[in-house]
Amino acid sequence: MKYAPGQRVIIRDAQWKIRRVDILADDEYELTCDGISNFIKGKEAIFLTTYEKNITVIDPLNTEFVIDKSPNYSKSLLYMESLLKDVVPTDTKIHRANKAAMDSVNYQFEPALQALNQPRQRILMADAVGLGKTLEAGILVSELMKRGKGKRILVLAVKSMLTQFQKEFWNRFSIPLTRLDSQGIQKVRNKIPANMNPFFYYDKSIISIDTLKQEALYRSYIEEAYWDIIIIDEAHNVADRNSGSQKSKLAKLISSRCDTLVMLSATPHDGSAKSFASLLNMLDPTAIANPNEYSSDDFKDKGLVIRRFKKDIADQVKDEFKTRQIFTIKSNASIYEEDVFAFISNISFKTIDSNKRKGSELFKTTLIKSLLSSPIACIESIKNRIKKISDLGDEYNDDIDTLELLLEKLEDVDKNSFSKYQELVNLIKNKMKWKKATDDRIVIFTERIKTLEFLKEHLKNDLNLKDDEIVSMTGSTMSDIEINKIVEDFGQENSKIRILIATDVASEGINLHYLSHRLIHFDIPWSLMVFQQRNGRVDRYGQEKEPEIYYMQTLSNDEKFKGDNRILEILIQKDEQAALNIGDPSAFMNVYDEKEEEAIVAEAIESQKDADEFSKELDTNASHAEFDFLSFLNEVNEQESQKEDTKKVEFASSESLFKDDLAYTTDALKFLQTSQKLEVRFEEDRIELLASDLDDLKYRFKMLPNEVIPDKWHFILSNDLKTINQEIKNSRKNESAWPNIHYLWEQHPLLEWLKDKLLSNFNTLEAPILTLNSLNQNELIYLISGVIPNKKAQPIIDEWLGIKFVDNKFDTILTFKELLEISNLNSKKFPNSVSEFDTTHIKFNLPIAIEKAKEYIVLKRDFYDNEMTTKIYEKLQELDKLKARHLGQLELDLGQESKRLEKQHEIEKIFTDYHNWIKDSMEIEKEPFIQVISALRGSK
Repeated sequence: MKYAPGQRVIIRDAQWKIRRVDILADDEYELTCDGISNFIKGKEAIFLTTYEKNITVIDPLNTEFVIDKSPNYSKSLLYMESLLKDVVPTDTKIHRANKAAMDSVNYQFEPALQALNQPRQRILMADAVGLGKTLEAGILVSELMKRGKGKRILVLAVKSMLTQFQKEFWNRFSIPLTRLDSQGIQKVRNKIPANMNPFFYYDKSIISIDTLKQEALYRSYIEEAYWDIIIIDEAHNVADRNSGSQKSKLAKLISSRCDTLVMLSATPHDGSAKSFASLLNMLDPTAIANPNEYSSDDFKDKGLVIRRFKKDIADQVKDEFKTRQIFTIKSNASIYEEDVFAFISNISFKTIDSNKRKGSELFKTTLIKSLLSSPIACIESIKNRIKKISDLGDEYNDDIDTLELLLEKLEDVDKNSFSKYQELVNLIKNKMKWKKATDDRIVIFTERIKTLEFLKEHLKNDLNLKDDEIVSMTGSTMSDIEINKIVEDFGQENSKIRILIATDVASEGINLHYLSHRLIHFDIPWSLMVFQQRNGRVDRYGQEKEPEIYYMQTLSNDEKFKGDNRILEILIQKDEQAALNIGDPSAFMNVYDEKEEEAIVAEAIESQKDADEFSKELDTNASHAEFDFLSFLNEVNEQESQKEDTKKVEFASSESLFKDDLAYTTDALKFLQTSQKLEVRFEEDRIELLASDLDDLKYRFKMLPNEVIPDKWHFILSNDLKTINQEIKNSRKNESAWPNIHYLWEQHPLLEWLKDKLLSNFNTLEAPILTLNSLNQNELIYLISGVIPNKKAQPIIDEWLGIKFVDNKFDTILTFKELLEISNLNSKKFPNSVSEFDTTHIKFNLPIAIEKAKEYIVLKRDFYDNEMTTKIYEKLQELDKLKARHLGQLELDLGQESKRLEKQHEIEKIFTDYHNWIKDSMEIEKEPFIQVISALRGSK
């Protein structure tokens, strides 16, 4: 017996699809199979033909025809629709994600379309802050799941984003990610044997990359596991910056453990060509031969990057983005503060700054930066420095005396003489006229923990807040559990939180806009990248009010501090200028790294640079960059947009036998009620099902996160988007913050369970007969499915055909759309009044019908082969050229023989693996798999 990928076989009374065939030493076979039958669906198994002697290859010629006696042929229609839902799209149109629980805007589908037009779906989604990269990722993942390429998914996120990402994927796309935070990973370990890989336990999970990097054990787990899709959120954190960071090494390893890799980052570059190349080479290790010198031409055909700003999509989202309001709140320094300002302005250190390391800012600048945050932060900086230098020798004594004198002056600045703080209280109480309303919560950012602690302590009393009405969030002192709890509570209506004070741990990725539109920079960041990240927490897609951004400044009579304030005012102006025109504020400094941006501002302050001169320098940077990533990525986007297949977002009109998923689910549950007891209620736009006694459904949910299981297994599902969006909002009012009403569409696990239940309406090699009065009495149509997979058992051709006979003679081949048009199978109900009848002629004509279907599918295969042979040849030729470039660059880079050979072996493996991947993915099997779905006979 010969076996091939894509064949359906019966092994141990269950139906399997062969994914891979390996020949063994004894000329027998090792069959890697995916389960198709109930209870084994989605499971993988390996069978050795040496021991499995009862393997039956499913032959459509053995199909038995069954007369369906159910009312209106409900049994057959539900069975056929369930099979139809498993048909895999073989084009690059959007088939599923446009039906997700979201307000669809075309720009959000463009990254998925760009990725689907590539052989491998590997892409960096680099849209600006607030444009909805999580939604864009969910769209691509949904399309891949529809194509059978999204069974196993791993998401890596920063620890503050775990819950938010998890909820967004579930609420909008019904993708159940299990959160493996510090508690979740321990729960998994407690459930499974000590030597079992926790990543095998859950198919779809989300974990913090910080958690992964902490334990060396995870590396071996990752090396053993493989995923269909891996998503890395805030991907700039894993770029290789020559530091040998664990995150970068881990990301490089993970990137090789999946077919699809999706990276998300609003700040994907740090100004270093090499750093950006490291991200591109994780997406495609063949892309960049010389990471220090390359252009967009090196990867222009690979579709690896997409980047847009608000201005680029403004015509599509006129109402979704509100115009932000900017306010600079200035306070006049108190007498005590002026004393401190004057002292620091005239201060000079004999030893501290003279011994500073090259490239680090002067300690005097450090003092200024901390003082611009708060006196208490400056006191901490001084105490830390005194402690550090007190044992270094007598040469530091004069500097210690100076610092202790400054310390005394700072300690005179109490709460009442801290002018910026008093102005903050005045701003909130009087200028804002803040009433502590549920939907008017305030976010306050500061980069200093001591400032944060001061604000929390004093605002509580001065604004008459209770303990649970004001919270703080820091990255260094809080666990992922604590951070996620605060983020979740801040977005819940029933939470008592009214003010959130946070360091920049809260500036990356998280949504704070649900109940907040006011954001206060208590200290102004020295990095435009931080401006962008902070403001994006409330100024983002989905904000329903005009965002209000406040910058706090203390005005001093001291000329030095006047100049410092003007430098910071320039930063505020440049951030706004970027938002309106350029898009990326990082272009003004052209270093694309927060620390380096801060160093530029520090240098301007140290040298007392004129603010107008500083502004002109920033403008020059934006227009003449040595490695201008803004222009570079714009060029990449333009190249992509010029391609015919990525110009237009196309939504496929999928064929169905039912009006929508609600109609399908309603009829399915009613049908199941005829054979088992179901507690179910049907309403106009929803279905309620009590599943506490449905053990097979509960088993399905056993491997899903607990949060998606409704209370007492009481499922409420609706396909009305207004209802779902309102429920998502309402869920922020309750403690769980997870919607009670689930979105009813084909990707929901309950519908997956329902579909598999209905596939058992007929046995393997059984096909129902439907008698339709829309067809003439002498007409007979066989509905047949034809599939040809690639070498990885992924369908490349997957079509339903109607093979029409008239007077028992072959007449024509119909596409499925044509079949529906002449049969009205999807548009009317047919009475089922026929009892028994002779089916001999139906069985007799079957071989001809199968042969005609095969001929049609083989023609499709030949057309595909003719088209792809050239493409595969071109791809492999391109790979050979790239390989030569990589090896040529290797000769220039490494002189040491041992290192050169090691790197050469690595390059050889990369290209061999990619070569094999292209052949396995693009080459098609020869023989189609044919399945007889049903027979339609006429009665008219």
